[in-house]
Amino acid sequence: MSTFLRFNHLAPKTKNFVVAGGLTGFVFGVYFYTMRAVGGTDELQVAIDKFEEQKTKNEMTESSLPRS
Repeated sequence: MSTFLRFNHLAPKTKNFVVAGGLTGFVFGVYFYTMRAVGGTDELQVAIDKFEEQKTKNEMTESSLPRS
């Protein structure tokens, strides 16, 4: 409780700015941490590329076979 007493001399508007700054910093920190953690790996994109490559190979094989 004594740490909150340090802010008693500040105006209410200033206290609001301090809280808003802290919350904004926290939100941006979580956002950038999450983007770095999620964006660091491209496993899903690699899987999609392999699927598309296999699909293209299958289509090429089917189109080169003679139809009866």
